[in-house]
Amino acid sequence: MHRRMTITLDEAVYEGLYRTVGKRRMSQFIEDLLRPHVLDTTLDDGYRAMAADQAREAEAQEWCNGLAGDMRDETR
Repeated sequence: MHRRMTITLDEAVYEGLYRTVGKRRMSQFIEDLLRPHVLDTTLDDGYRAMAADQAREAEAQEWCNGLAGDMRDETR
């Protein structure tokens, strides 16, 4: 769902935006710039990419299992 919003820009900024992206693409350009700053998905995307790396996941699982084994063998 999209919401309509009115913003105020300095005239020079507006003209530069108009020249750079064109009138019909301003909203998408601004949204693409703002999205990473207002939606905290960067960390989620990073975790998703790490989970997709099967070799890395196997190595991490092996490390965790080894650590758990070390803790079990440790005398208290």
